[in-house]
Amino acid sequence: MLVIAELNQGPSVLDIVAWFVYLFSAVMFVMGLHFMNSPKTARKGNFISAFGMIVACVMAFVVLFVQGFISVTAVIVLIAGIAIGAIAGVVSAKKVKMTDMPQLVSVFNTVGGGAAALVALNDILAGEEPSLVVLITAGLGVLIGSITFTGSLIAAGKLQGIKWVKKLNLPGKGFWNIFFAALTIAAFVLLCVFPEQKLLWSILTTVFALCYGLVFVIPIGGADMPVVISVLNACTGTAVAMSGLAIDNVALIVAGALVGAAGVTLSVLMSKAMNRPLLSVLAGGFGGSDAAGGAADGPEGTMKETSADDVAVQLVYADKVIFVPGFGLAQAQAQRELADLGDLLKEHGVEVEYAIHPVAGRMPGHMNVLLAEANVPYEELVDLDDINPQFPSANVSLVVGANDVTNPAARKPGTPVSGMPILDVDKSQNVVVMKRGRGRGYAGIENELYFEDNTQMLFGDAKAGLQAVIAAVKELLN
Repeated sequence: MLVIAELNQGPSVLDIVAWFVYLFSAVMFVMGLHFMNSPKTARKGNFISAFGMIVACVMAFVVLFVQGFISVTAVIVLIAGIAIGAIAGVVSAKKVKMTDMPQLVSVFNTVGGGAAALVALNDILAGEEPSLVVLITAGLGVLIGSITFTGSLIAAGKLQGIKWVKKLNLPGKGFWNIFFAALTIAAFVLLCVFPEQKLLWSILTTVFALCYGLVFVIPIGGADMPVVISVLNACTGTAVAMSGLAIDNVALIVAGALVGAAGVTLSVLMSKAMNRPLLSVLAGGFGGSDAAGGAADGPEGTMKETSADDVAVQLVYADKVIFVPGFGLAQAQAQRELADLGDLLKEHGVEVEYAIHPVAGRMPGHMNVLLAEANVPYEELVDLDDINPQFPSANVSLVVGANDVTNPAARKPGTPVSGMPILDVDKSQNVVVMKRGRGRGYAGIENELYFEDNTQMLFGDAKAGLQAVIAAVKELLN
């Protein structure tokens, strides 16, 4: 977004019109967000928000053109930028799979944070010596936007499974976090205190913040990404809002505040769902290789294997079945098969529900997005607090790719998952777990659920396993 010039004699008619147009855009953002609270109206919400942004962009062009603060070169650059962004958005919408949404969200955070940082940096360096208010707001925009830029890049690389990104290691992560955080804050303070050296301190603030974004996210593992993405999303919104304050743009302020507030809310909810203090998340103090520390000896007993035919028999003769999806479902891209199995059982008169853990997957709402893409009715998706009392009445709970969020060890002290709210799958009458192999979960400990007397294991690829179960169910029903 571009700056509306201040006129010494007060706001002109054009300035007033522009302010109201930007306010209208902000209202469109709020309305769009409201419609996104349900999958049925989410598409409408996206269109409303997009319309608000288009109106704001057009108004910015009109203001700059009328006031003569734009050249032909600038017009070409701006149009090219908008065109590139629009094309990238359309291609992403058509090509990116629903299973790759976490990576796409991280890329959007990267772009949003980087854009906010550049806008704020331009406002600091352009023209005469900026006021203290501009230095503080724009400086925060640069600082937070730069952290978001590199942090989200690393997050996207980890989620995409890029080998060299996944292999990145940072010995002494606590020291580097404190070191670069201190340097970033010091450079920002010096920028505000010595504005006559704004070029030096703004560059140092940017560089140190970029480094902090790297050391913040590098130690964090994939299973903790829901919290990380929420935090980075909050940072993106905050950076945009700070940039909006610096250039006095209502649309940016409101849009950034909405995104920032949503990100903070999600961060708190995700950290509670993982039983992790939010401050430890902000310090990058979780999700490293030591997350497996404290793993005790495995539970007694053996895993009991089953077959697709046996699973089909249990499901067909059940009155109530609860599906428990996890990251393994997304990894196998088996959401449509799970939905098809659910439809088959419902046609046979079986009650089917989907248990959704807040941090299942790799981003907030990951399972909701996957299952919505497979046309699972939203009312069948039941959150943690509402589904847990229903497990004892479930004849069968089918766990597909969910591990730590179902581990009864969370109810015991002294384990890496102690205190984490879990899905009470073990309280079901019968449990079937679909799992690729016998490996441990992200927490590094055995899942006690797998050794329970009422649990059976169906090993192999989730998609192939579900297809086999569907075929067996159809054979039983015919």
